[in-house]
Amino acid sequence: MGVKKEHLPEFWKNYEASFKEEIPQNIADVSFVVLDTETTGFSLKKDRMLSIGALRLQNSSILAKDAFEVFLEQTTFDEKTVEIHGILKKGKVKRIQELEGLKILLKLLENNAVIVAHHVGFDIGMINEALIRHGMSKLLNKSLDTAVLFNRSLPRVKRKTDGHYSLDVLCEEFNISKTDRHTALGDAYITAIAFLRILDKLKPVSLEKLLKKDRFWEFWKTF
Repeated sequence: MGVKKEHLPEFWKNYEASFKEEIPQNIADVSFVVLDTETTGFSLKKDRMLSIGALRLQNSSILAKDAFEVFLEQTTFDEKTVEIHGILKKGKVKRIQELEGLKILLKLLENNAVIVAHHVGFDIGMINEALIRHGMSKLLNKSLDTAVLFNRSLPRVKRKTDGHYSLDVLCEEFNISKTDRHTALGDAYITAIAFLRILDKLKPVSLEKLLKKDRFWEFWKTF
């Protein structure tokens, strides 16, 4: 049996209630939340999020006031992944409870924000697993994958069948600095810049058209 609605945390109720309005179709009016998670590994069931970084994009601008990065307290840890993200088990960085991190993220995702991430299925999968662990449901937001959209922005003869590209490939393609690569907020920022460049190439006439370009490739749903 699921958790009764009255037992759900207030921040989840507020998040859920904020989806009553229809999502805008004009790209300039859409609130995009670009996010990234650093994790202990790639298993949605066994691994955990170490940090979450996110920022808001609207009308081709990054809204710096809405950007955040949090580090989460851990019981699960894999020292092999430290080489990638640099987050130590007992580092000096301030950590918060996972539930508190989810609360901050859901506040940013209210009001039909569209999630943007690189290989978005993995990030959403990790967040959904965390929400379920705490008795809530999966995210309600629509989402876009910069790997998929980048593939769609290329001439047909250059597209990959699986549509898989690393974020490093997009950095090279769009000449984006890798200074903060493999930090949650750093990767979210890189993804946001790449997303804006991809939008410039695709020139979508509506959000619906953009979402259809993403749904053309569904490989990420296998995560």
